[in-house]
Amino acid sequence: MLQGNADAALYRTKADGRGSVRFFEADMHRRLRDRRALQRDLQSAMERGELAIHYQPQSRLGNGVVGFEALVRWHHPSRGLIAPNSFIPLAEESGLIISIGEWILRETCREAASWPRPLQIAVNLSPVQFRSRNLVQAVISALAHSGLSPLRLELEITESVFLAETEANLAILHQLRELGISISMDDFGTGYSSLSYLRSFPFDKIKIDRSFVKDLAERSDCVAIVRAISGLGRSLNITTIAEGVETIDQLDWLRAEGCNEVQGFLFSPAKPASEVAQLLTRFGTRASRAA
Repeated sequence: MLQGNADAALYRTKADGRGSVRFFEADMHRRLRDRRALQRDLQSAMERGELAIHYQPQSRLGNGVVGFEALVRWHHPSRGLIAPNSFIPLAEESGLIISIGEWILRETCREAASWPRPLQIAVNLSPVQFRSRNLVQAVISALAHSGLSPLRLELEITESVFLAETEANLAILHQLRELGISISMDDFGTGYSSLSYLRSFPFDKIKIDRSFVKDLAERSDCVAIVRAISGLGRSLNITTIAEGVETIDQLDWLRAEGCNEVQGFLFSPAKPASEVAQLLTRFGTRASRAA
């Protein structure tokens, strides 16, 4: 009983983030049971065909769609659509992210190879996938089976990849880069040592986190951060892309500060693969009118 209570409090503390302290509360058992039930369901979600890839367009300012980001969705038979931030941490804790991540790579490469235009596709990698030491082979296999050019694949990592086994993970990133694959830094500016990581590895792209984009029109500190990241990108010849763009005001600020690319609900939410061709037609029409 005591051990169970401690486990429940521990899970809640992890959910609250770094530096949190929680005492056991009665409803923690219910949350822990729900969490474990969800984890059991996730183990067979792929076999039941409940996971799907949706694609959110990424636009270069003034030049229309240049690529898509692949985002996994879980359609649970009884719970409905479950947000990635609810099940990806479970997949990482259990190790399921390795098989799920390999499936995402295979499925994304396969679907992208059939698109009417040879655009780039960005896929997120979990730090856990680097621990398996099979990551490079999994990427090579996904490209080989799909026929997708490695020049069209972009892999997004977070700085947590560098927090453990840095040298080994850097070696993996260099192997991927040598294949012709692009590497981008996700959630840039939200961690502790982002600048030092830019010195460690020649990233192709850095992504400005949505937390800085959200308050651009109201907060001068967010403007200063976006300006600094955009300027850093120009100086290092690294493309900058802002996520979470939802308003024209935000877009205008990003354009004024020199950001290269954008993505967000202002343009389109993530859509299933069956709607990619329609999205490209729609954005192509917009670009023609703008010209």
